[in-house]
Amino acid sequence: MPVLRTVRATRYVTPLREGGSLPGLVEADDDGMYVVKFRGAGQGTAALVAEIVVGELGRRIGVRVPDLVGVDLDPVIGLREPDQEVQELLTVSEGLNLGMDFLPGSVGYDGVAWRPDPFDAARVFWLDAYSANIDRTWRNPNLLVWHRTLWAIDHGAALVFQHAWPAPQAWAGRRYDLSEHVLLPVVSRLAPADLARLDAELSAAVPGLLPEVLALVPDDWFTGMNAALGDPRGADAWRERYVEMLTARVDGERPWFSVGAAA
Repeated sequence: MPVLRTVRATRYVTPLREGGSLPGLVEADDDGMYVVKFRGAGQGTAALVAEIVVGELGRRIGVRVPDLVGVDLDPVIGLREPDQEVQELLTVSEGLNLGMDFLPGSVGYDGVAWRPDPFDAARVFWLDAYSANIDRTWRNPNLLVWHRTLWAIDHGAALVFQHAWPAPQAWAGRRYDLSEHVLLPVVSRLAPADLARLDAELSAAVPGLLPEVLALVPDDWFTGMNAALGDPRGADAWRERYVEMLTARVDGERPWFSVGAAA
């Protein structure tokens, strides 16, 4: 099984205040620049788990996602920061955090100056419907355009089941309102038969990809969830639980993939 590539943070550059979790731009020892989401933010490690599972699954089904890396953070870096909020966040985020490759020169998708290929857009829409990611509206598109290609970012709000853990079948067929999805105007140009073929293709591919994707999640991020939920199971048992939930969602008729329909 693959493992998440890890770098060491060498400099905190600047906070990015667009998101509620206060991500930051960080330089690492491989000379790369990464947008980092911190384990000490309010959402905890569950948001980081969602970022890896949904982002890496998306990559494997044809959605462009910036490279994800583990970012090892020494909290002493935060002592040099004048912002008290940033200092506190870095102090409680010692250890492994999640970085997303910074795409220099990228711009936010606005649906006006440029529009993606409908099938590229449909893959993102399918991924959001599957993972229950409702955080891709015009209020917060979470899409970048880089070299005239579409890139999906910020999946921490997906996989809502991990905050309550309903029975797999209760969540499997649940539809979420994607009527305000930023890519719906593009996806709706596709014929129903094309969407059905795409749904069948991606649904068939996902079960075989889930173990590989879950293996990328560091064990101690599951341990962090244990503390929050009071659940003593180990990391491998948590991975099996995610596989069960996510496999159930692609089995059967998949009523959640209905373009333009509200929940």
